[in-house]
Amino acid sequence: MGQLKALLPWQGSVLLRHQVQALLDGGVDRVVVVLGHRADELKSQVEGIKGASWTLNSDYLSGKTTSLKTGIAAVTTESPDAQVILILNVDQPRHPQTIRKLLDSHEAGKGLITHPTYQGKGGHPIVLSAVLLGELASIDEATLGLKAVTQRHETDTIDVDLETPEVLWDLNTPEDYESALKNQAYTG
Repeated sequence: MGQLKALLPWQGSVLLRHQVQALLDGGVDRVVVVLGHRADELKSQVEGIKGASWTLNSDYLSGKTTSLKTGIAAVTTESPDAQVILILNVDQPRHPQTIRKLLDSHEAGKGLITHPTYQGKGGHPIVLSAVLLGELASIDEATLGLKAVTQRHETDTIDVDLETPEVLWDLNTPEDYESALKNQAYTG
């Protein structure tokens, strides 16, 4: 992208602050932001938001699983009574309504994992039962990380078809970002 994705402008804010607020507005009780690259520039975006905290993954260069494990460790410490875990990357902006629908579907469905889809394609965020925390804490890059956990529990996964293409957004290129900016009105 040529700059920090987390600081890209989004809906009058930046992606990181938008994402944290959308999660909280969507019904998430506690948001733990895992920081790594240029963490000192990003932590101020989280500090002061009630219900949000940040944790540092000093091993972020070793892959995404290290960030997931860092986040899981922080959740286990900060919210030991957590019932569900919702995982979402900063470059996957979502509306609070999308978050709410997924959390409600997870609660109603009684599965271990709830996964959004749009027109048959899988998206994000993923919602997981806290009974999977032990498995999540032991993931690694060599065994496909989170993907291995979701594959092991495929029969306990609920796919929720949402009517919004935003569940497929992943802003990896300037073109992805520009397209999402043009289509950011909630359609769910």
